[in-house]
Amino acid sequence: MSSRDKILAAVAQNKPEAMPLPHIAPFKEIGYTDVIGQYETVLTAIGGKVHRVNNWDEIKTIVKEKYNAQNVRVLSLVPELDDVATSAYEINPAAHHLADVELALIKAHFGVAENGSVWVTEELLGHRAVPFICQHLAAVITSSNLVDTMHRAYMRIGLETYGWGAFIAGPSKTADIEQSLVLGAHGPRSMTVFVLQD
Repeated sequence: MSSRDKILAAVAQNKPEAMPLPHIAPFKEIGYTDVIGQYETVLTAIGGKVHRVNNWDEIKTIVKEKYNAQNVRVLSLVPELDDVATSAYEINPAAHHLADVELALIKAHFGVAENGSVWVTEELLGHRAVPFICQHLAAVITSSNLVDTMHRAYMRIGLETYGWGAFIAGPSKTADIEQSLVLGAHGPRSMTVFVLQD
């Protein structure tokens, strides 16, 4: 038995008893009249970009205009966008095969207007490194899959079963060196969200 297996076995043997999630009512005073507009405002303010689109063809046009002419690797984990990808996606246990991905196209379960984030889980990504190792990240959500606040987001994911999940908001950034904001410091240099009207 490896050291890793011993550690995981010890953790599994000593984990605390499962407890029900506490009931926390969402703040009633927070509710946006224009949820998509609020989402767009917040994501733009933190360095991201939002495109409101009516169909998959509009997304393909935007991707082709920006990336296909550059002869770079575009990876799609969205079946509807496979024809704009430049390479097929294969699940590989090592993330190194993703090192040259210029643009990763992913689906997100939903977005949160309060902070401009999207919620993704491993089932949508294949490999959890995908949204963090690419140079540019683009996520697709439907307009009906936007929630107002993180309270409502947690109500939505609280009873779901998933191995790994993350809220991703905007491009990677840091401002801890001379208080100068740097986008793409340790992850994607840009994040685009396509809000597909449904």
